[in-house]
Amino acid sequence: MSKSIVSISKFAEKQLKKIPVHIKEALLIWSSSVEESGIMQVRKLPGYHDEPLKGDRKGQRSVRLNRAYRAIYEENEDGQLTIITVLEVNNHDY
Repeated sequence: MSKSIVSISKFAEKQLKKIPVHIKEALLIWSSSVEESGIMQVRKLPGYHDEPLKGDRKGQRSVRLNRAYRAIYEENEDGQLTIITVLEVNNHDY
């Protein structure tokens, strides 16, 4: 199992200042789970609806933080380390 670390982009950090506290907490729980269990294990959890994105966002994935908000991230391998970069957190229109 490769170790995963989660980083937050400057753009996502800016967005986090404007979103509700419970969404920030959900992102913190997700990132702690990823760092503790690895991204492959957390992907299996049905509540996050972790899915690959298409079109302009090909190569990126999203996870649901609640019914309205999702986090969009990229995954990069660096030897034994998987670096997860949260690119943005947004209110997703369904």
